[in-house]
Amino acid sequence: MDRFLITTSVAADCFQLLGVTSLLIATKQVEVYSPRITQLLSLCCNSFSREQLCNLECLILLRLNFRLAAPTLAFFLDYFTSRFTGHQTGEFISAQNAHLHKEPSSAENKWRWLACKVCELSLADYTFNKYMPSVIAQCALKLAKDLLKTQSVQNSEDNTGASKMLCCEEEAPLTCENQLLFQQCMEDLKLLVSLNQEAVQDTR
Repeated sequence: MDRFLITTSVAADCFQLLGVTSLLIATKQVEVYSPRITQLLSLCCNSFSREQLCNLECLILLRLNFRLAAPTLAFFLDYFTSRFTGHQTGEFISAQNAHLHKEPSSAENKWRWLACKVCELSLADYTFNKYMPSVIAQCALKLAKDLLKTQSVQNSEDNTGASKMLCCEEEAPLTCENQLLFQQCMEDLKLLVSLNQEAVQDTR
């Protein structure tokens, strides 16, 4: 739905239709049985017709060029975190790699979860629709590092692990070609975090 909204302006009274149509497309991708169109239309109090939903479904697919499986923030967070720290952050670890897997330090856990929290906050703000997920993920990791820098220096126990983590992060080249866009995203994320201090306080 967010990717479609980037390409197309939608009237306020059509957001319900867009929501249920996006839900229909998503369920066709991941569910064995997708809900019936009549069930979805009933969620909108039958304000729209079957034809309108089907037409919008075709429009969404065309605007997205049928590319429904786009990389998400979670994918890029996992990729960059494992690249910077050398730890596999995915939920599942294959049996053949299990003996190579090491538990991340507490400093790395804090860094990862704070970056994750920042990314979650960005999902609810349409300001970040103009940024690619890879850019937001990189900026969130850098911002999380900056926010935790003082704390990790004070904590002598975690300082060694944090230093290695930060070193890896700084040595890794940015994949964002547009530096201005990267800086803009960083500023927007800083503002977002400053407005949602309570949401990130527990993570820190």
